Amino acid sequence: MATVALHEEIEPLKDMVPLTVINAEVLPELRGMQLGEPPELSDAVDRTDHVVDEANGVVVRVHRKVGSEGDLPCVYSIHGGGYILGSYEMDDAKFDSWCPKYGIVGVSVEYRLSPETPYPGPLEDCYAGLKWTYDHAEELGIDRDKIGITGVSAGGGLCAALALLARDRGEVPLQFQLLDCPMLDDRQITPSSQLDDLIIWSRESNAFGWQSYLGDLYGTDDVPYTASPARAEDLSGLPDAYVCIGGADGFRDEDITYAMRLYGAGVPTELHVYPGAPHGVALFSHLEIAQRYSADQEDWLRRQLERLG
Repeated sequence: MATVALHEEIEPLKDMVPLTVINAEVLPELRGMQLGEPPELSDAVDRTDHVVDEANGVVVRVHRKVGSEGDLPCVYSIHGGGYILGSYEMDDAKFDSWCPKYGIVGVSVEYRLSPETPYPGPLEDCYAGLKWTYDHAEELGIDRDKIGITGVSAGGGLCAALALLARDRGEVPLQFQLLDCPMLDDRQITPSSQLDDLIIWSRESNAFGWQSYLGDLYGTDDVPYTASPARAEDLSGLPDAYVCIGGADGFRDEDITYAMRLYGAGVPTELHVYPGAPHGVALFSHLEIAQRYSADQEDWLRRQLERLG
């Protein structure tokens, strides 16, 4: 039985974490559940929704500090949820903090979920939102030369794929990619992907997420690199990258490998690995390790914005 030790702050709390294995049977119930209390948002940030693809129901939410003027940098965000769960509302609290603190415009995308919409639908939704943001930069008060992207978990996987797609299509120049515990490799062949005692996101749930997203492609050699970025042979020409992952996360090895490959391809890359941290460690926001995990991300974001001027 392959196991990994949890961080000393997390270990006493592991029994409080529900160990639900997500499958087709429980998915509808999980989608109907509210995970915790909605965050208390300030009046300092305006939030407006815009339909960018009416046929597919793609919506973006634009977050901007009240009273801010001029063209600001933009952070385009993709929520997590294993490709099968979640909503762009999960980004509200982040941008409620980041927009006033860093002088940015935040844009979060509501992409279609799998298995109802398998690849490439969710990725194309994310691209449609990004392209709309770029095309409407002037009216949104965004500096189109200062756009970066971010995502967590499956959103991190979509973020990595979006960076590849934007590079290949050459329509939207991206300045950075912040990959938070990204879900990058459908093959599940690394040692960490086979761990038996993963909390938050088990290997069984991970398999279901990939099966849902890839549909008939799952388990074949025909999976495109824009579906599973770890399969990409060429990582050159991508924007500056930040990759963070916990040592007790099933994605640990694929994320470390991806960061090393980015660096080897000439992409300025910063990698942070947090020993004993599980998937979604930031959810334990009262713990020092979670606070450090989030603070390191923000420090990198601040430095990226300073670099862009």
